[in-house]
Amino acid sequence: MGRKSPYRAEFRNDAVALYRAAGGKRTYAAVAADVGVTGETLRSGVRQAGEQAGGGNRDEPVAEGRDEELARLRAENGRLRRAEKEWELEREILRRAAQYFAKEMRA
Repeated sequence: MGRKSPYRAEFRNDAVALYRAAGGKRTYAAVAADVGVTGETLRSGVRQAGEQAGGGNRDEPVAEGRDEELARLRAENGRLRRAEKEWELEREILRRAAQYFAKEMRA
C-alpha cells in the first residue's frame, strides 16, 4: 500500500474531473500543469478514481457533470489569476520603459 496523498480529497476529485472533462483531448501532463501537480500524480488519481467508481454505483450523473464543470472552472480561474499577475508585471515594465524614453526625448 502506498503513502497517503498530500492533497485534499476535494482537490484530487477536481483534478480528476478536469482531466475527464477534457475527453482525451489533453494529456495528463497538460492538465496536471494547469492544476499544479505532476502528470504521474494526476494519472494515479484518475486510476484510483476509476477503481473506486467500478465498485460503486453512479446514481447521480447530473451531479458528476456539475463536479466536472466545477473542476474545469476552478482550474480556468487559477490560470486566469496567474495570467493577470503576469500582465500586471508586463504593464509595470512597459510603464517604466515609457517614462524612461519620454525622459530621454525631453533631454
